[in-house]
Amino acid sequence: MSESVNYTEDNIRSLDWKEHIRLRPGMYIGKLGDGSSPDDGIYILLKEVIDNSIDEFVMGGGKTIEVTIKDQQVSVRDFGRGIPLGKVVDVVSKMNTGGKYDSKAFKKSVGLNGVGTKAVNALSSYFRVESIRDNQQKVAEFSEGNLTLNDDITESSKRKGTKVVFVPDSSIFKNYKYRQEYIEKMLKNYVYLNRGLTILYNGEKFHSENGLKDLLEDSISESDRLYPVIHLMGDDIEVALTHSKTQYSEEYHSFVNGQHTTQGGTHQAAFREALVKTVREFYNKNFEAADIRKSIVSAVSIKVIEPVFESQTKTKLGSTDMGPDLPSVRAFINDFLKTQLDNYLHKNPQTADALQKKILQAERERKDLAGIQKLARERAKKASLHNKKLRDCRVHLTDAKNDRSLETTIFITEGDSASGSITKSRDVNTQAVFSLRGKPLNCFGMSKKIVYENEEFNLLQAALNIEDGIENLRYNNIVIATDADVDGMHIRLLIITFFLQFFPELIKEGHLYILQTPLFRVRNKKETIYCYSEEERKAAIAKLGTKPEITRFKGLGEISPDEFKHFINEDIRLDPVMLDKTTTIDALLTFYMGKNTPERQDFIIENLKVELDLAE
Repeated sequence: MSESVNYTEDNIRSLDWKEHIRLRPGMYIGKLGDGSSPDDGIYILLKEVIDNSIDEFVMGGGKTIEVTIKDQQVSVRDFGRGIPLGKVVDVVSKMNTGGKYDSKAFKKSVGLNGVGTKAVNALSSYFRVESIRDNQQKVAEFSEGNLTLNDDITESSKRKGTKVVFVPDSSIFKNYKYRQEYIEKMLKNYVYLNRGLTILYNGEKFHSENGLKDLLEDSISESDRLYPVIHLMGDDIEVALTHSKTQYSEEYHSFVNGQHTTQGGTHQAAFREALVKTVREFYNKNFEAADIRKSIVSAVSIKVIEPVFESQTKTKLGSTDMGPDLPSVRAFINDFLKTQLDNYLHKNPQTADALQKKILQAERERKDLAGIQKLARERAKKASLHNKKLRDCRVHLTDAKNDRSLETTIFITEGDSASGSITKSRDVNTQAVFSLRGKPLNCFGMSKKIVYENEEFNLLQAALNIEDGIENLRYNNIVIATDADVDGMHIRLLIITFFLQFFPELIKEGHLYILQTPLFRVRNKKETIYCYSEEERKAAIAKLGTKPEITRFKGLGEISPDEFKHFINEDIRLDPVMLDKTTTIDALLTFYMGKNTPERQDFIIENLKVELDLAE
């Protein structure tokens, strides 16, 4: 029997607000991360501050928000009503303090519990808040949540509003950097959802006149739209939708009170259900739901009184009602689509005809695939039981619902040695490993049938649980882990082609990454430094001096599990796979994976020169 540990009054601690946030940051901002993922903590900090400025705009206070990010310092300035000067310090440093508890001051607000700005304060090495109203201003500064400056209220000629400046604490957010693509997407969503709002980001202007219609037209090229974007608006709801000519899966952008609910929720489920019901009634045919929704690209935004989210980061709506004494979310969205979408289809027969042809085409394709899908599912089920292609994480092995948390990760790797190293060094609670057997097929230009006919693709699809779309995706982070040589690069490209061809929303929603592993180990008797580039190798040699031992890693299998655990856990480095907003998926795949062209040959030769120069 193990020796018991004394449990007395001395074991009981009471933490103040900032200590608790810093000790358990995940409770307030989700995962930490280094900025390589769109749901990393540094973006949540930015969002929490901007959300307050958005609420000011919604309440009629100021039409412009200025956002500046330079290096690691963030500044957000709005021209709203300004925080009441006597409460400036309390609002950013006292829990359960804020204006959103008063429904008269904030209705259908993004945040309701008054935690967001306090979390930003506690998790920042520097935090400054400035409020201007009634020709007066109040300034306060903090470090790690501790008040360092509390100026008196003074006269001011500045425009009214609030300015917050903060620097995320590098002891909590290690090696972090803000990525422009993620910030721009966040700011675009804000203006899509708030027509008339202007956001200036480092001098660049973001503005939208047509709301969710602009979002979809920016998301899918005109040449790929089956019909013009349907844009429907009502009280507390806005919907936009079209169907893609080339995309196989469903794509949804859903929002609640301006919050991007990346994991959906009751409103997204209600929209999918209501769409099917309305379309069936319009055509008076009992089409399969999957045939109606196949290739859909859509956006839905609703406003709810006192919404209930499933976490502080507000990525999934849990509310079932629009508000106290109001209809259910399901009934509200169903009634809206039943009226508005039905009217639109009656008034636009060309769109109605195009939609019906698309549904019938999906029906034919589904029936053609029916037999092979059944065999593929049985094969995938048998494989998951009897082989080691998927080494799952405990989150899923112990949770029958297979819920996706922000920390869940699956590594896709090739070869027994690499798979073995990752499997032995992974965090078994949240990290899974999927082992490829050789190079996957180049699926460019192939139909969805190949996903079921090809064992590797079929098993990968089953492991991710994405056959019916990414709403039930089992892992938040999909990480391609291949060697940094020619073969590894080729395998990486083939896997990316698979996702672009059949599941592009995985990339659009920021789920796909490339694992960076060190190229060199530089060490002496006292210190070991892992280097990811030639520049880092030179810096490490200069730091250690004398003649350190230098090892060049040629493949993942050469790195011992004891070393590897550092590279896939606390010190993990990920490169997100992103789509260039100026290039279509079809054009991208044609260039890289289509027939050889002089342009691609020139591209390969130029980049080969760069690689050779680095290797010398």
